[in-house]
Amino acid sequence: MLVPVPDEDGAPFWEYAARGELRVQACAAPACGRLRFPPRPCCPRCRSFDSEWRLMSGRGRIWSYVRPHPPLLPAYAAQAPYNVILVELADAPHIRLAGNLVASPDAPLDSVDPARLRIGARVQVAFTDTGGTAVPRWLLERP
Repeated sequence: MLVPVPDEDGAPFWEYAARGELRVQACAAPACGRLRFPPRPCCPRCRSFDSEWRLMSGRGRIWSYVRPHPPLLPAYAAQAPYNVILVELADAPHIRLAGNLVASPDAPLDSVDPARLRIGARVQVAFTDTGGTAVPRWLLERP
């Protein structure tokens, strides 16, 4: 499986993920405070280079999804078809994170019945170790 390759700007995201925290970079300029993802050195709104990492609730909703089918990379082909979802964060609706909807944090990528995929479905983040890196995955919230 492919694992993320953290760069200087995004490294804190992965460090927080290893602790089970979903954090998003924010501008630390007093008059701005805009959340931004993906992480970058400069605020696109005010051009400040000051930043901080804000804790998110880990809740969101499915904004979009796809179900890749073979031909795929061999490690992924074994689990296909599986889902890839785009989650709009409840705390920051303009921020969307890609991931997989799974039945439990360590479940296979194909562990959720495709009939349960719905735009707008509420999800909660969970983290799992993939090749030494904690990656966010998503679980359906219970009604």
